[in-house]
Amino acid sequence: MFTTADLQQMKAKGISPEQVENQINHFKTGFPFLELQAPATKGNGLHQLTTEGLNSLIAHFNEQRTHYSILKFVPASGAASRMFKHLFEFRQANEPDQKDILQSDTGFNSVHYFFKHIEKFAFYESLKNSLKKKGMNISELLHDNRFNEILDELLDIEGLNYSNLPKGLLLFHRYDEGSRVAMEEHLVEAAVYATDENKVASIHFTVSPEHQFKFEETLLQTKGSIEKEYKTTFQVTFSQQKPSTDTIAVNEENEPFRNSDDSLLFRPGGHGALIHNLNELDYEIIFIKNIDNIVPDRLRNETYKYKKAIGGLLLKLQEQIFEYLDFLDDGNTDEETIEQMTEFAVQELNIHIPDAFEAYDRMEKIDFLFNKFNRPIRVCGMVKNEGEPGGGPFWAINENSEKSLQIVESSQINFSDPKQNEIVKSATHFNPVDLVCGVYDFKGEKFDLLDFVDPETGFISVKSKDGKTLKALELPGLWNGAMADWITIFVETPIITFNPVKTVNDLLRTQHQPE
Repeated sequence: MFTTADLQQMKAKGISPEQVENQINHFKTGFPFLELQAPATKGNGLHQLTTEGLNSLIAHFNEQRTHYSILKFVPASGAASRMFKHLFEFRQANEPDQKDILQSDTGFNSVHYFFKHIEKFAFYESLKNSLKKKGMNISELLHDNRFNEILDELLDIEGLNYSNLPKGLLLFHRYDEGSRVAMEEHLVEAAVYATDENKVASIHFTVSPEHQFKFEETLLQTKGSIEKEYKTTFQVTFSQQKPSTDTIAVNEENEPFRNSDDSLLFRPGGHGALIHNLNELDYEIIFIKNIDNIVPDRLRNETYKYKKAIGGLLLKLQEQIFEYLDFLDDGNTDEETIEQMTEFAVQELNIHIPDAFEAYDRMEKIDFLFNKFNRPIRVCGMVKNEGEPGGGPFWAINENSEKSLQIVESSQINFSDPKQNEIVKSATHFNPVDLVCGVYDFKGEKFDLLDFVDPETGFISVKSKDGKTLKALELPGLWNGAMADWITIFVETPIITFNPVKTVNDLLRTQHQPE
């Protein structure tokens, strides 16, 4: 199937022919749907914190945090181009159609709303000044309906180039002292909950190769003022998705898709590839949050509270797990302690104990509990689903009939199965990507996170290139299949902790605006 040139191309990426053949086989067989047993709801896999419990966990985090190395991990390679889709479509329309678009839709996500409230965007001053340098006045352009000239300056490389930048480098929020890009807002957050005893805040951004220099340049220009304000020193690192995590694309006959020069087409493997980046970071506690899910300073207190609370819960549970693992490692654990551990596993860690467990002898029970406890742990914030149910926290059953808590994406669900559909409809919460992870074992050694990935949880999508249809393969998602075999705890967090920016108009929402 592969030519000498193909094999050289794979070698350059660090991909073996066996990996490529395995991926092609996945295209042929497809990925199995995850079997959902029930949604995770309050009292059934989802913790709801009382005020007293919340405060207790925050206090525990504040007391214990300096004993650990802590990192904030931010996936930040996503391009901002999709944020401006409606503006692109408007710019491509002719003048009569533009007039019709502006008149027919005046809702929040409309082009009309964008231009009506353009002064409220954090990037407005930059846009105004950029136009001014070219002899144009933004107010006059708006008055004269010369919208394309404004959009050219905002989106294109000769202007602010926003359509070609990553979200992390767009101005998100306005302050009296100036506006901040999304990356800066994550620095501010890190200064509050990801610092060590020396007030050093560690933060890691995963970026695309073409944008890393711009991230580094922006960081040099901005971090000093935040360090001064928060009396913190930032240790910022970057990484890129590894070429070895790219996946082969195939045509409709499941044969390798070839570019016009006859080379194989490889595509990035999706955010699941970042488990490799995460695996190389040498920190004990890692907070994970997406680049676009941030709020301005005035709304941060709730975010800080719940970040510290889920961090406190992770530390508390991990301390108990490590204590039990020390006992189990000795092999001298008595039946009474085994019973205590089993209750802890079920009640606190949501670990499924099979019916056969009761018939195990003492050493079999010790081995079972040791293997269940000796895994990475993650505590995940979940927010109430106020829209259509979709991916989120569920109880799922794997091929060995083992039940566990999983974060499940829509692509993993068989919606044509009425029973599965009913389970999804009864879900109450969804996943905002708000995680804190413990990745060291009880002996102080780092887990190899690749040992805990479920390779059967990738998915296939249909794309096109050069006018030809192709099929693309995404690796098991970072917080889905890539963490499938972790100890998983779900905690309800308030909706204010979830404020993603999917379209540029989202920046006009109250939670992204100054008071």
